[in-house]
Amino acid sequence: QVELVESGGGLVQPGGSLRLSCAASESIFRLNGMGWYRQAPGQQREWVAGTTSGGITNYIDDVKGRFTISIDNAKNTVYLEMNNMKPDDTAVYYCNSFPRQRYYWGLGTQVTVSS
Repeated sequence: QVELVESGGGLVQPGGSLRLSCAASESIFRLNGMGWYRQAPGQQREWVAGTTSGGITNYIDDVKGRFTISIDNAKNTVYLEMNNMKPDDTAVYYCNSFPRQRYYWGLGTQVTVSS
């Protein structure tokens, strides 16, 4: 069973930056696209960013130009670089395969954007 462990969240001021990491217990990135998802309080989980196994990336409109997804195959880790952050980015962030979520969800990492 593949385990996904997210980290790197925290409290950041509006306009600030964070880099999230998601480590997979097995080498899965060459088989699957990977994505980042988030769930804000009282909201359903939503897809935020994705990359195919071939390196083609996609983002929801709200984060285009601010967020960047990347993969390090050697480390079995997927990253989400978040810049110029907004209060609406506040959520628990998760990773999973993309576009289909094949694995059990991890615990996520909390991101809070507030002054």
